[in-house]
Amino acid sequence: MLCGCASIEPQIPEPPPTVSTADIFVGYHEKRNRKELKTLLGVDPVNYEWCAAFVNSVLRYNDIPGSESVSANPLLARSFLDWGDPVDEPIIGDVIIFPRGNEGWKGHVGFYAGEVMAGHVKYYIILGGNQGNMVSYEYYRASTALGIRRYNGEQGGIRTHE
Repeated sequence: MLCGCASIEPQIPEPPPTVSTADIFVGYHEKRNRKELKTLLGVDPVNYEWCAAFVNSVLRYNDIPGSESVSANPLLARSFLDWGDPVDEPIIGDVIIFPRGNEGWKGHVGFYAGEVMAGHVKYYIILGGNQGNMVSYEYYRASTALGIRRYNGEQGGIRTHE
């Protein structure tokens, strides 16, 4: 010990409730955990693309309106493009929307959980459903994000805590 000072513990912020809730389901697979996911999502994960259903379910669990509050098609990932407030830089728990395939209506959505640099390329770490047919953390190239959305306290988005 260099001085008579008390040791300082690093302060690790607690994740927002939505990320904590979503994290509970990491590893749930659409086939092995079909029954549990079907109950959570309200759709059969084997027969539907279910990333938006997962985000909406996590939001509902935390008393936050999902994309059904702004869209007639809440099962589409891109329904989140009209949800919450747009932001330029994400914080843990924000919802990020990405394109998928070549069709303009397809997409993917999940919760921002961090970022990493690989060479000169930034990747967002996304906690979401239907990533490898399961709930998982995956890397997505940040430059491909279609939108970053944050809870605004009225409709859609993520509650942050001070």
